[in-house]
Amino acid sequence: MDIDAFVAAHQGAWWRLQALTEKARHLTSVSPDELDEMVHLYQRVGANLAHARVEYVADSSLVNRLTLLVADAHGVLYGQRDTEVRRNITQFATLTFPAAIYALRRYIAVAAMLTFVPWAVFQIWLAISPEAFDVSMPDAAAQQYIEQDFEDYYSNQPSQDFATQVFLNNIRVGFLAFAAGILLCVVTAALLAWNGANGGMAGGLFTHVGQADKFWGLILPHGMLELSAVVVAGAAGLRIGWALIDPGDRLRSHALTEEARRSGSVLVGLVAAFLLAAVVEGFVTGKPWPTWLRIGIGVVVFVLFWGWTVVYVIRLRRAGDEQYTPDAPL
Repeated sequence: MDIDAFVAAHQGAWWRLQALTEKARHLTSVSPDELDEMVHLYQRVGANLAHARVEYVADSSLVNRLTLLVADAHGVLYGQRDTEVRRNITQFATLTFPAAIYALRRYIAVAAMLTFVPWAVFQIWLAISPEAFDVSMPDAAAQQYIEQDFEDYYSNQPSQDFATQVFLNNIRVGFLAFAAGILLCVVTAALLAWNGANGGMAGGLFTHVGQADKFWGLILPHGMLELSAVVVAGAAGLRIGWALIDPGDRLRSHALTEEARRSGSVLVGLVAAFLLAAVVEGFVTGKPWPTWLRIGIGVVVFVLFWGWTVVYVIRLRRAGDEQYTPDAPL
């Protein structure tokens, strides 16, 4: 096919792609059908450009024309997609996720009590009771744990490997706390209490020997966010379990489906929280930095996690609008 015939055969598609590109760039009113057409034409003109570069390389004006046309369409198509993705992420972070957290507020309170009451009981008990301290583990093992093992846990692996290991473990714990809710809350409640008791036992050992500052200096940088995420995961599990115990006027199967759907946005947000907590644990907690700096980083990520919900509640209280109703379908 000579160049004139090539241009005549395809020029209509080129003009149409150019028109759609201009419309999308300046008017931002391209319909879904027009967007599909634009994608098809973009692919078609891209193939024309590849053909022209081989067959009509001597005609630089044609190659340049098609190159600019394809580049413009690409910028509009994928620029719009990037913008939409950013918009969706922003909406999720500032509205969808905090709304889901707020809807769980009563269950979060219960999950927090299930976690931190056993923590406080065991930490205080081991801290003040020589008998409890003596039976918790053999003296040599306790000394090794306090003086070396606990701290070495955060620094005896390459940071990247340790962060990956922590992330996968946190995901396992969090999703187990969530999924176990289907067993009428019992396993989720037990898991939260067990997790809290283990933290309290470790803290009690350090407190008993006067090294509570060392314990908190290693726990708080990542633990504030990590424990928050585990508690929220447990709260979502408790909500599912309670829906099965007391479905109200719904069928239990419908209640389970509805609560699982509501929890979807919570789980997506928790994956991000567990990832951030793992990064802090892998790259911050075990570093020989000042304690105030490591804890300060932990406070920042903790506030980042809960801050969206606080802002959401402020907006909710100020607006009093149905669009911010936390129990609306997410």
